[in-house]
Amino acid sequence: MSREKTKELLNQSVADLSKASALVHQVHWYMRGPGFMKLHPKMDELMDQLNGALDELSERLITIGGSPVSTLKEFDELSKIELEPADWNKSIAERIEEVVTAYKYLADLFEQGIEASDEEGDAVTSDIFTSAKGGLEKTIWMLESEIGRAPGL
Repeated sequence: MSREKTKELLNQSVADLSKASALVHQVHWYMRGPGFMKLHPKMDELMDQLNGALDELSERLITIGGSPVSTLKEFDELSKIELEPADWNKSIAERIEEVVTAYKYLADLFEQGIEASDEEGDAVTSDIFTSAKGGLEKTIWMLESEIGRAPGL
């Protein structure tokens, strides 16, 4: 079984998780204002979660015969997550919104991964994508609540 679509989506996830981690790190460094003391360490937690998912998905890709992208150049070329140089002109809410946008994109990507791995008969990869998507959705809810937005995916 070749699982080509699954491998492609796993590699897309590797690039996007790497870029999402860089985005969260940027938010961690460039936030100022009310909520800083609570949100600054929260960004550390989010980076740890992203890096855990990155490791799990990368290792799954290797397990099924793929080769994960592994350079900053590859991450930047393949990823669909936008990351621009930061400045001090954004509010914490605007920075959190950037993270929410990235997480919603990742949740949609992981849904594609679930569908592809199901179609290609790879229940293990489907389970990994499903678990990762659930974690993202919970974080989206929490971050949107922080910035005063009602939940709703």
